[in-house]
Amino acid sequence: MKFTLSWLKEHLETDEPLDKLADKLTMIGLEVENIEDKAKQLAPFTIARVISAEQHPNADRLRVCMVDTGDGGAPVQVVCGAPNARAGLVSVFSPPGTYIPGKDITLGIGTIRGVESRGMLCSAAELQISEDHDGIMELPADAPLGKGYADWAGLGDPTIEINLTPNRQDCTGVHGIARDLSAADMGKFKDPGIKPIKSEFPCPVQVKVEDATLCPGFALRLVRGVKNGPSPEWLQKRLTSIGLRPINALVDITNFMTYDRARPLHVFDAKKVQGNLTVRRAKDGETLLALDGRTYTLDSNVCVIADEHGVESLAGIMGGEASGCDDNTTDVLIESALWNEINIAQTGRKLGINSDARYRFERGVDPAFMVPGLELATRLVLDLCGGTPSENVVVGKQFGEDRVIDFPLTEVKRLAGIEVPLVEVKLILTRLGFMLAGTGPVVKIAIPSWRTDVQGKADIVEEIVRIVGVDKVPMTPFERGEEPRKPVLTPMQLRTRRAKRALGVRGMVEAVTWSFITNDAAKLFGGGQSELVLANPIAADLSDMRPSLLPGLVAAAQANINRGAPDVALFEVGQVFRGDKPEDQLVAASGVRHGYASSNGIGRHWTGSAAADAMDAKADAFAVLAAAGAPMQALQIVPGGPAWLHPGRSGTIQIGPQNVLGYFGELHPRAAEALGADGPMIVFEVILERIPQGKQRATRAKPVLELSAFQPVSRDFAFIVDRSVKAGDIVRAAQNVDKKLISDVTVFDVYEGKGIDPDKKSIAIAVTIQPREKTMTDQEIDAVAAKVVAEVTKKTGGTLRA
Repeated sequence: MKFTLSWLKEHLETDEPLDKLADKLTMIGLEVENIEDKAKQLAPFTIARVISAEQHPNADRLRVCMVDTGDGGAPVQVVCGAPNARAGLVSVFSPPGTYIPGKDITLGIGTIRGVESRGMLCSAAELQISEDHDGIMELPADAPLGKGYADWAGLGDPTIEINLTPNRQDCTGVHGIARDLSAADMGKFKDPGIKPIKSEFPCPVQVKVEDATLCPGFALRLVRGVKNGPSPEWLQKRLTSIGLRPINALVDITNFMTYDRARPLHVFDAKKVQGNLTVRRAKDGETLLALDGRTYTLDSNVCVIADEHGVESLAGIMGGEASGCDDNTTDVLIESALWNEINIAQTGRKLGINSDARYRFERGVDPAFMVPGLELATRLVLDLCGGTPSENVVVGKQFGEDRVIDFPLTEVKRLAGIEVPLVEVKLILTRLGFMLAGTGPVVKIAIPSWRTDVQGKADIVEEIVRIVGVDKVPMTPFERGEEPRKPVLTPMQLRTRRAKRALGVRGMVEAVTWSFITNDAAKLFGGGQSELVLANPIAADLSDMRPSLLPGLVAAAQANINRGAPDVALFEVGQVFRGDKPEDQLVAASGVRHGYASSNGIGRHWTGSAAADAMDAKADAFAVLAAAGAPMQALQIVPGGPAWLHPGRSGTIQIGPQNVLGYFGELHPRAAEALGADGPMIVFEVILERIPQGKQRATRAKPVLELSAFQPVSRDFAFIVDRSVKAGDIVRAAQNVDKKLISDVTVFDVYEGKGIDPDKKSIAIAVTIQPREKTMTDQEIDAVAAKVVAEVTKKTGGTLRA
């Protein structure tokens, strides 16, 4: 909602400064989003006269102008490229150091084609007061030199923009905003009565309302003999100041009423209306060429105003082109009506129309102002266009329902925690338009017709508190009691957030894919049951609920590959569906890597490359499990997995055969081909619900990050072991030697072949020793190394490779 300060003062007698008014608007719930003060923005721009304009010696389209800035000093040299720059021209001058809003630059002293320029003569577009950029501004010859242009041009009227909540339909007009400010002691509210217009003849046009639920009230008046044309300057300035384009006097009056009094109206050219008007539902297939130039196809849910010819207007939203007013209009029908808010919102959304009328009607307008609004609009038409008015035609209700609330005065203290005396309560509510009766402890409060949002006692308290000041409400802590506070998030919500964070830390990018996949892909991953097939899919290739996140992730990865980004690492945490029962809906954390999107980078690796492999997927899965609170010491890795994984490059993560937590490895080539994926896809999937809930034990808090001041030491060991020995057994044996000193154990080489017995293999590990209390001596490091060798030999039967 936009309005100017001078417009506000038409309804509010106040001397308060703009900043104070803006602060108060925000404090009473009408949040100020922006204040545009042209006078302040254009303060450096002054009126000046061009003394001479000579041809630039080095440019055909430039002139060297000597400019009298009116400050009593010597003329200023300005290089200007405007075609209308000439001697004697009075224009707008900006000195060096001025910010030019239309160009988004700060002006400096410059040299243009070898000639110094110490300022600028400006166009209207450069000042952002119009779109005219064909030449510099031309002012009257008697314009005072040296005076600020903004002050001389009357631009010192700031524009205020506020953000309204949907319940404050009364403040979609400047009149209502002024009422609120008056209640907040910002001035005196001006609310002169509206006198009825004396009619000259009966209105020949009658109105029939077929469905009162769509149109509770309708008022109409004919004015004959009007003279339409441009609206007066004051009205045009009102509209242009808030970004509206003046059209003609009749249309401008309706736009003015919309913003001034929150009362949308519509004017019909009476000579273009055939017969009487009917408010009805549109017939399926009816069309209307609206004032925005678009043709709309209607149905029976749309409320319209029609004559004997057909639809003439979309009720409460937009008029039709056929009955619109133009310069030839002499007789006009002015319509002021009440419309069903829900129907207006539904129609506007269905047809994609966002008009000022829809904005107000879907929030609700003052029902008691329907006829007074028609009288005020008629007065404006008579004053600006002349004419002779008819009697009013009124159908339906002229007033809303009377609403009275029994209000205990103690409610203010109970709900807001502040004491407000009855005298102050009466003053606040009376200024807001409420009526009070009684002295307490319970008073009767009559709700004004324009406050349809006030329905109960809590709403009355809100009105009082926002005027008194929300800052007056004391800060009161909640009573916590002796029991500890219950957690806000459920265990599954915590697991979901921690899983996402863990995978993001590992360099993966989160993706959100469809919950639906093709039937073939669903069957490939263990789904495809009839109960998971959609009855009305949005597309043929999105027919089944997904049993796994991986088909969607593989498709997303392939889309990146097709666009030249083969090194991709994506993850998703979301729902998977194994059946149509609640217990069959699970939360999975899944990921896919392709190309060189390895979690370790190039680093030390026996393959000599950074290509992602099954071990990356295993590390991703373990990161999720650790973050989600899984008992890591109890996890078991079993070779192989489901049919969609490569049998020799995959594994199953479980806690015993009855609780499978997930899978990892390389996607089976046949599965990749079925999904249309190129090259090896490294994937994992973990079911978060299957992670056992850990027992809550009171433990001593540990530091989040514990850093040692001493240099770590790395030692490499290569062991000859039986081919049946797992690398993980060697890693665990080395870690168990001294968990405080040994911070990391990694496998960096696996060798089978020449020099090694056929039934043996060589596994090399790097052990990182991190001192905590002091720098270790060589003897101490050797002692730890000896323990590592002894422990690995004991646990695996391996020997240290020579």
